[in-house]
Amino acid sequence: MNGTGMEAAAARIFGLHTARSLDVTGGSGIAQDRRRGRGTLTNPSGRFERESREAVDDGWNSLEDLPPLATTVTEEKAKRIITRNESPDLNFDRSINPYRGCEHGCTYCFARPSHAYMGLSPGLDFETLLFAKPNAPELLEKELAAPGYQPRTIAIGTNTDPYQPIERQWTLTRRILEVLEAANHPVGIVTKNHLVTRDIDILARMAQKGLAKVAISVTTLDPKLARSLEPRASTPPKRLEAIRLLAEAGVPTAVLVAPIIPVVNDAEMERILDAAWHMGAREAGYVLLRLPHEIRDLFREWLVANRPDAARHVLSLIQDTRGGKDYDATFHLRQKGTGPFAWMIGRRFEIARERLGFNRRSLRLETRHFKPPPRKGLAAAEQLSLF
Repeated sequence: MNGTGMEAAAARIFGLHTARSLDVTGGSGIAQDRRRGRGTLTNPSGRFERESREAVDDGWNSLEDLPPLATTVTEEKAKRIITRNESPDLNFDRSINPYRGCEHGCTYCFARPSHAYMGLSPGLDFETLLFAKPNAPELLEKELAAPGYQPRTIAIGTNTDPYQPIERQWTLTRRILEVLEAANHPVGIVTKNHLVTRDIDILARMAQKGLAKVAISVTTLDPKLARSLEPRASTPPKRLEAIRLLAEAGVPTAVLVAPIIPVVNDAEMERILDAAWHMGAREAGYVLLRLPHEIRDLFREWLVANRPDAARHVLSLIQDTRGGKDYDATFHLRQKGTGPFAWMIGRRFEIARERLGFNRRSLRLETRHFKPPPRKGLAAAEQLSLF
């Protein structure tokens, strides 16, 4: 069976259009030439929308004349910048996300459903219609200076990547780090972009005081697979280089094998850990693929287009790790899954981790150096109170 035949067979199995048929019939599918360099194939309406929209050719082949999808950034005036969470299975209780949406375009990104809250699609909208929060550094300074603020590690990159390509222009992440450094506030960063090395000067100074660490996400060592799954993220060699540069600068660096996708990349786990260890990473973790809300169908479309021969097997194993469902959001289970396959992944990770020497020391960042930023206007307010 040729590639087109396998796509068609997989489409019949899962009730999906193939990438080829989407290009021809329109609907929510976007022609390949228009979405080149993007992760998802379609742009379905968000789950909160009352209406569903489709692009339909008017008979004049007008869809073929549409330009390639461009990245646009809208300024968002945030009211607060530190987000709090009480999730019992996370090792942080506060985070910062300077951007909404992510140009990396990772097909599997668990943050995609959040775009539905903006009235946009978790599909191609998520990676092309982005939002930046230009007042993030000023808000952070204000919130750190608030009376009674108690410092604990702030996580950056827990939702969308703080070093996605638009950071080169907006530099919000660097400006946030400058605020945190001035206040001696601890920070942990997760990214899959080599751009993090731009800020080694700040991160190295903070690391000397026990205030910073970085985790680099490495999904695969296969450039072709990375290009398909994470089209605008740094290549695997560049991510390994980022680990090396950070470690050489004295910044504690971890590797995150995430997500682990059955059949697609799980066989690479040990090789990724081995490569990261030799680059200088000393902590490691992994996350099993998560498919909440719209990601379920978006990822199935990717499977149909890219792995039609294995799609049934992949989805079967995913459901095996989620109690027969596509996803289980139960705390303490959502990251690792359950069942025989999930157990096997966990044991393999533990054996490789012990063999290489990962996680023999878990770094706790310091809070004792914290000094709140000066409260703007405080001196003037005190002076007025005298009269």
